[in-house]
Amino acid sequence: MIKLILTELCTLMLALGSANGQELQAPLWLRYPAISPDGSTIVFAYKGNLYRVATEGGQAQVLTTHAAHDYRPVWSHDGKKIAFASDRYGNFDVFVMPATGGQPTRLTHHSANEYPCSFSIDNSQVLFTAHLQDAPQNILFPSRWLTELYAVPATGGRTQQLLTTPAEWVSLSPNGQFMAYADVKGMEDIWRKHHTSSITHDVWIYNTQTGKHQKLSQFEGEDLNPVFAPDGQNVYATDR
Repeated sequence: MIKLILTELCTLMLALGSANGQELQAPLWLRYPAISPDGSTIVFAYKGNLYRVATEGGQAQVLTTHAAHDYRPVWSHDGKKIAFASDRYGNFDVFVMPATGGQPTRLTHHSANEYPCSFSIDNSQVLFTAHLQDAPQNILFPSRWLTELYAVPATGGRTQQLLTTPAEWVSLSPNGQFMAYADVKGMEDIWRKHHTSSITHDVWIYNTQTGKHQKLSQFEGEDLNPVFAPDGQNVYATDR
């Protein structure tokens, strides 16, 4: 079952508001909030750097202060690490660092843009999307928008292709058997409001054991950011 919820940005703005019920005065352009597995902390991007703040409210703590653009944070399932994308070497690569801040480790080195979307269940790998190597049957329409799904060791090493078709905002079920993701059908800007067309994103489930894909969403607009519930039986997603 899929359940649609309000954009996760609402949660971030509430967290940055005063814990004493004072008027909310959060800064603009807060993006890509990621809630920790225990629900206590939110990591988000603001003006090209990453910050963390308690979900109960309070002052945000800066995690990165690089001149490059850092964004798209992803928590490990044990809450100890954060993967994120950064263009420190020209294009966007995948980096990982301690969740409390510290020296990031670069995991990917391709000239294409690479964006993290999840950790493997055992936290040994980071799943990411990139347009690196199309399947032969897909090469008739090569496009950087139509990415593939990969995994790279969280300590660095050789990448592995998981899917040849686009699968973004990946969330794994607690047992690791199922993968919820949003598809990509064309070159549409996801920030376009109230967009309805034949190329809007939909949420799908991929069975890693059988190799079968099942479409979950029926909304005519954008369905994004799927997340498995702790019971592994429900999937939450945002729409716009």
